[in-house]
Amino acid sequence: MYKGLVIIFGFLFLGEVLVELFNLPIPGNVVGMILLTFALIFKVVRLEEVEREAELLVKNMSIMFIPPGVGIVLYWGLIKAQALPIFGALIISFFVTIILTAKLVEVLK
Repeated sequence: MYKGLVIIFGFLFLGEVLVELFNLPIPGNVVGMILLTFALIFKVVRLEEVEREAELLVKNMSIMFIPPGVGIVLYWGLIKAQALPIFGALIISFFVTIILTAKLVEVLK
């Protein structure tokens, strides 16, 4: 079990280091996930080495939503004051995502 966690958190750490070194505008955890994905695709890391630990993390993902929920409650006044721009951006991005996904499916078919 420890080997899988070391691999997962190692890629997380590597992503954070690369973001700091190259001053990338992408979060370090996203870079780490991309690197782990490529490592799995190119068989640098075997799926069996990280599968059990990844499933454990996914099963307990609801715990990860507690801090953002507390942040929403804490900054509710600010969110309420900026509700129109926030919900406008959410609605526009929702429709853009649906349209782009549909176009991508058409291209891939």
